[in-house]
Amino acid sequence: MNAPTKPIEELATEFGLTVEELGTIRKRLNREPNLVELGVFSVMWSEHCSYKSSRIHLAKFPTDNEHVIQGPGENAGVIDIGDGQAAIFKMESHNHPSFIEPYQGAATGVGGILRDVFTMGARPVALLNALRFGAPDHPKTKRLVKGVVAGIGGYGNCVGVPTVAGEVNFDPGYNGNILVNAMAVGLADADKIFYSAAPGVGLKVMYFGSKTGRDGIHGATMASAEFDDASEEKRPTVQVGDPFTEKLLIEATLELMASGAVAAIQDMGAAGLTCSSVEMADKGDCGIEIDLDLVPQREDNMTAYEMMLSESQERMLVILKPGMEQTGLEIIQKWGLDAAVIGETTDSKHMVVKHQGEVVCDVPIRPLSDDAPKLDRPHTPTPVREPVIADEVSGPADWNKSLIEIVSHPNMASKRWVWTQYDRSVMNDTITTAGNAGLVRVHGTDKALAMTSDCTPRYCVAAPYEGGKQVVAEAWRNLTAVGATPIAITDNLNFGNPERPDVMGQFVGCIEGMAEACKALNFPVISGNVSLYNETNGVGIPPTPVVGGVGVLANLEDRASVQGLRGGDVLMVIGETHGHLGASLYLQIQKGQTFATVEGAPPPVDLTVEKRNGDFVRQLIAEGHTRTVTDLSDGGLAAAACDLALANDVGLRLAPAPIAAHGWLYGEDQGRYLLALRPDAAQAVLALATEAGVPAEIVGEAGGDRLTAAGAFDLPLAEVKAAYENWMPEYMK
Repeated sequence: MNAPTKPIEELATEFGLTVEELGTIRKRLNREPNLVELGVFSVMWSEHCSYKSSRIHLAKFPTDNEHVIQGPGENAGVIDIGDGQAAIFKMESHNHPSFIEPYQGAATGVGGILRDVFTMGARPVALLNALRFGAPDHPKTKRLVKGVVAGIGGYGNCVGVPTVAGEVNFDPGYNGNILVNAMAVGLADADKIFYSAAPGVGLKVMYFGSKTGRDGIHGATMASAEFDDASEEKRPTVQVGDPFTEKLLIEATLELMASGAVAAIQDMGAAGLTCSSVEMADKGDCGIEIDLDLVPQREDNMTAYEMMLSESQERMLVILKPGMEQTGLEIIQKWGLDAAVIGETTDSKHMVVKHQGEVVCDVPIRPLSDDAPKLDRPHTPTPVREPVIADEVSGPADWNKSLIEIVSHPNMASKRWVWTQYDRSVMNDTITTAGNAGLVRVHGTDKALAMTSDCTPRYCVAAPYEGGKQVVAEAWRNLTAVGATPIAITDNLNFGNPERPDVMGQFVGCIEGMAEACKALNFPVISGNVSLYNETNGVGIPPTPVVGGVGVLANLEDRASVQGLRGGDVLMVIGETHGHLGASLYLQIQKGQTFATVEGAPPPVDLTVEKRNGDFVRQLIAEGHTRTVTDLSDGGLAAAACDLALANDVGLRLAPAPIAAHGWLYGEDQGRYLLALRPDAAQAVLALATEAGVPAEIVGEAGGDRLTAAGAFDLPLAEVKAAYENWMPEYMK
């Protein structure tokens, strides 16, 4: 039953293994692998599980600061948030499954990232997502949007965790590969974090959760290959989720942890039972033996190959402390979940799998994990582009039309249609989901976690290194803009085929830019995910390294948001404006371009300036000088002004531009914030800025019912609001 059904070389190719990798497997085993063993190696050595193309570059990230309890290498990262508490968070992709089967692909992405967090001992308190779809007029886009949003809402709402932040982009670069990145944040006691390393030998291994079926077999391999015209046929590799079981699994897992029975624990995600058992044994430097006859199964006559590679959802693997087996079984069964002791840890340093009385897999642990291939793929730098400043680009022929085009652009227009399908207030600790970052109260306290997800792909296409710096800096700014101290990030690095030197050049450039920004801002990477081969028929996605940032607000009274603007308030920009229009939204719209074709170099990111300006803004918020803040990013000052006006239903009057008006209003210079101040506070803030060496300039005032900029646009606020609010619902009709 476990002998290969085809020539081993043909099977290896089907499983995504190269000829060289098959040769290595033969050497490690000193024999020919059987079908189960070949399947085990194929998923463990897949890009999705082994990070074989990215590991040497991921090592460039800083992964520690004074707040980090656990960095990369576990199910999720952990930071100390004070008062004996910890925040646990991670971001992961479910891109390929969501393109094939949008509802279940997105839903199981949410379920998987929740398990990564509660496996560490945390109660999940928030979800975020970063979604990127193809062009709105592409025939598949609308169906994919509907399915993905319904899947995220359906799973997150049922499991009872609020979705508090995220982003939605459209671009032709994602026509063949959409991106669905899910992030979860949880809370735990800092001295009660649970890890996956097996702490010794002779300990019982318990399976619990849902039964194992045939869904998701070779899902990790599918996620490590590019698509072609037959990609729809891969539907059987997409898992099926059950949020109600996940809710029971959360409660059962946390109760099991509280009982003292848990020695180590791991969820079954990519590569299912194979990956979870290998990781626990490898981190504990021991072996593991499993009897598949004891695994709860929901289908008849499942083979060992199917059980080891199934990615059925809502399943966990736990190593129990001696004598706690019965306690563990009773707790899980009390919650109506399946549970069975299926094996134990050994001193063999092998994974041994039995089925129907026979050993069907006997492979050393080390070649499956740290000894997996590590590739230094050729990479070529992205050609350098020249900057574009306002004097080199014509201004709008029709200013009013240009502003309407900005606010109604698919990537700028309101996503109310999306987020109203998510429960944002369940658990009763959500403070705000509006504006720069979501805020969730740390239950029973006056402090909060701030969280955001960010990426500007058109910058990363134009200049990967600068784009990498910018994505980290923007996440840092968004946390700062609500008054939170940025602590750490998780990431989701979405790229095309790494076998192409130009794509690998984008990957390396983005990582090196991100790493520099993380170091300069003391904003380390503590968890993350790499998603490669986002490519169909040789056409890859724009480089999209998404950052999920988390910060802490010590006192909720000291928060800021886009709300709170009142007539008579003074508007002030912190930071310098030079009118950088390269790779800008304005240029993209004006010339009808895409992320990949928009002209010019992105605005440079001066990390010293970023830190200085951000620290100053955070100080202003903490001292009560302002409570209305947004950062300046896509669309520049004009877009930020619209954000404040629309969030408060208050008109704005912007002062005459000191440089070319289209550069002043639409330039995307970095390190900038727009503040609203009471009139009697404005001069004091200018004086503080001068003292701190921070550029600050009064740019207008609030009042009335129009949006005006001297010498530029002049529109009723109601017209701008209609353009902003109507695009998405009209599109999704």
